[in-house]
Amino acid sequence: MSPNRWQKSSYCQEGDACVHISTTPASPATVHIADADPPRNIVTVSTAAFGALLDLVKSSDGQ
Repeated sequence: MSPNRWQKSSYCQEGDACVHISTTPASPATVHIADADPPRNIVTVSTAAFGALLDLVKSSDGQ
């Protein structure tokens, strides 16, 4: 995959405990989620699915 611009999570810890994301603005827009930079394993989801994931993570934050 690749001319994607990857962004590291703001909650990233040191080492490999990190999530990177990249978006594809094409229709339909998608979000790519990777476990490292450069990406080794990539999961691609719709923007709606990514939004639902963020909502779930935010609602369970601190529990």
